[in-house]
Amino acid sequence: MGAADIVPGVSGGTVALLLGIYDRLIEQIKSISTALSKVGRGDFVGFKQRIGAVDWSFLISLLIGIMLGVAVLISWLRDQIREHPVNVSAVFFGLVAASALVARREIVQWCRSRYLIFIGSAGLTFGLLGLRSGSIENPTMIVVLLAGALAICAMILPGISGSFLLLTIGLYDHLMGVIERRDFGVLMLYALGAIVGLCVFSHFLHWLLSRYRDYVVAGLLGLMTGSLRVLWPWPTTDGGIEDTRLGIPNLDELSGALIAAVLGAIGLVGLVQVAARFGNFDVDDALESSS
Repeated sequence: MGAADIVPGVSGGTVALLLGIYDRLIEQIKSISTALSKVGRGDFVGFKQRIGAVDWSFLISLLIGIMLGVAVLISWLRDQIREHPVNVSAVFFGLVAASALVARREIVQWCRSRYLIFIGSAGLTFGLLGLRSGSIENPTMIVVLLAGALAICAMILPGISGSFLLLTIGLYDHLMGVIERRDFGVLMLYALGAIVGLCVFSHFLHWLLSRYRDYVVAGLLGLMTGSLRVLWPWPTTDGGIEDTRLGIPNLDELSGALIAAVLGAIGLVGLVQVAARFGNFDVDDALESSS
């Protein structure tokens, strides 16, 4: 998940869904937000009960893994993105495409309505990712709060990263500038928006998953598929991996990109096998459902 979050357009939520821990992650985030809400109401006994029920061993091990992934890979991955954008995009294109195929097993039974949700979600995501707002220089307090909430929601959804969403709505440069200037007042607004957004969205998403799981997962798979636009290796300009304007493949780079995409898909299969070994799901069932 840490490695996925480093690459623009790839979400750690994709990895969580693929490895079968997505529902568990959302449930634990919801439990923490419920505990925090009890503090806000002055119910410290209820807070102690709710916070004690959180699966801390799961969350802490997950957080350590994410931090290690970011710490170990961030410099190397950023260098690769800058020096070899086509091959890096192709690797993650193959990985995410294979993830969508394997993750189909998460839906117990496909039907027409679920296919329609999948297609609609994929088409809407593909179209929206083609839009790009101009950079917003001086956003209002409300805009900053909403941006923080939207970005954190994107981070826990499979398919799109929070940083790319900020880039799309024109606030990525503003946030980077705030961090560079160490403007802690504005940074706290982003953080407050993220906390509120995470608390509210985790409850809503947990409610949806508990009642309409197959429909929600169909929408999430559509989100993953539509987000492949971000990872298309050949944008129309030299805008890099963040450019979503689709161009024609460069024939000189095509064979290398195809090999990279296949390697990404193979890496995904290896990841599935590791997950199966640790008991998350049956790898044979997953691979059979994707064939």
